[in-house]
Amino acid sequence: MTRRSALELIELVLDGGSFIRWDEETVDVGATGSYADDLAAARARTGLDEAVITGEGRLNGRRVAVAACEFGFLGGSIGVAAAERLTAGVERATAQGLPLLAAPVSGGTRMQEGTVAFVQMVKITAAIAAHRAAGLPFLVYLRHPTTGGVLASWGSLGHVTVGEPGALIGFLGPRVYEALYGRAFPEGVQVAENLYAHGLLDAVLPAEELAGIADRALTVLMAPRDGLPAVSELPKEPLADVPAWESVTRSRRPERPGVRRLLRVAATDVVTLNGTGQGEQDPGLLLALARFGGAPCVFLGQDRRGQALAGPMGPGALREARRGMRLAGELGLPLVTVIDTPGAALSKAAEEGGMAGEIARCLAELVTLDAPTLCLLLGEGSGGGALALMPADRVVAAQHAWLSPLPPEGASAIMYRTTERAADVAASQGVRSLDLLRDSIVDRIIAEHDDAADEPDDFCRRTGLVLQFELVRLLEGDPARRSAARHRRYRLLGV
Repeated sequence: MTRRSALELIELVLDGGSFIRWDEETVDVGATGSYADDLAAARARTGLDEAVITGEGRLNGRRVAVAACEFGFLGGSIGVAAAERLTAGVERATAQGLPLLAAPVSGGTRMQEGTVAFVQMVKITAAIAAHRAAGLPFLVYLRHPTTGGVLASWGSLGHVTVGEPGALIGFLGPRVYEALYGRAFPEGVQVAENLYAHGLLDAVLPAEELAGIADRALTVLMAPRDGLPAVSELPKEPLADVPAWESVTRSRRPERPGVRRLLRVAATDVVTLNGTGQGEQDPGLLLALARFGGAPCVFLGQDRRGQALAGPMGPGALREARRGMRLAGELGLPLVTVIDTPGAALSKAAEEGGMAGEIARCLAELVTLDAPTLCLLLGEGSGGGALALMPADRVVAAQHAWLSPLPPEGASAIMYRTTERAADVAASQGVRSLDLLRDSIVDRIIAEHDDAADEPDDFCRRTGLVLQFELVRLLEGDPARRSAARHRRYRLLGV
């Protein structure tokens, strides 16, 4: 694997000639003996005075802060001086309101400085936490290798985290593991691609593609929240009085567009995120950053294709959804949720994984989220797995979408001990979009002409325009009034 220096990576990612170093003279750590010799040799070899470089530059014209490790300087290890430089850089980025791009590559804490170097993780983490609390984006590129205290602090706190292909990324370095336990660490575990498969990385990309994904992410994360261009509301179309069961059957057509097609056709600057960041990834949910028109959002939608291939979504999908909710709340971005599920998983793994608790926590987070929220009922809306993403400031529904406590067949089995009366149950329970509008569960319906499965791209474009209009209207509203109205809406629903 070809290893770029920190400066080479910065020059690759930032606009040419835009990088300005922030680094000042390093703290004197009082190094003596062989450690002083090692420091002198590292300085001579790299032309740097420490293992961390900080500064600012332009990314596609946008001002950004940068922090990068130099592996050639004592393995990129972090001691007191490196930690002080890194912390000062993060604090400066926060004070100046700049997004921060970080590129760790390190063996971790600098062993020559002992415990005092080890506890620098706390200082660095506090600075990153303050940067995030200020609503500023933090993007991380984990290079080969990134281990130890670096991964266990600033390396794992990104809003978006990308790994270098083939990079060794792990908490305990394999050499340390082998020395402690007398055997080699299992192959293929501490590799970027494996971490991606387990939902710990959002992407695995070569350095040449970093500028592109960072620019798209920041286009969404730094998009203006006010002063957006006015958007005309699509006229509301007359809707045929279609029986509930017909809508249910239409919503299940394989050709019906799902969240991936919606994003591809109607959204821009899409950056797909991956997993919970805590070791889980469920193909039943898609999490992304995106814009509809000029309106930015965190987008989380139930993926009908992923559920068809892998089975019903499990509790990990809802933990991934909660990651999206936290992201929206922290960065002050609107949250768009999309419901399209035949139901949550009913299995031993789902029960032991806390499915019911995850539904409850999603509901609690959505009804109390500070950010604007918009829900799209796109297709099937079955059971608690659907309800978990429903509470929002505004709820819109596709014409043939529906929402019910169980699939109509399941409700029929409970009520009549047969699935044969599913159509009657669907009609009596008020599951279709017209019934949901009547009962104030949804606020508007997006017409299908006369079935989204037969006009997928046109339907997605109409839906995108509705989402854009609703997002702009939400962003223009008063946050306190919006929050109060949301609580009042669900407090009085059905009363």
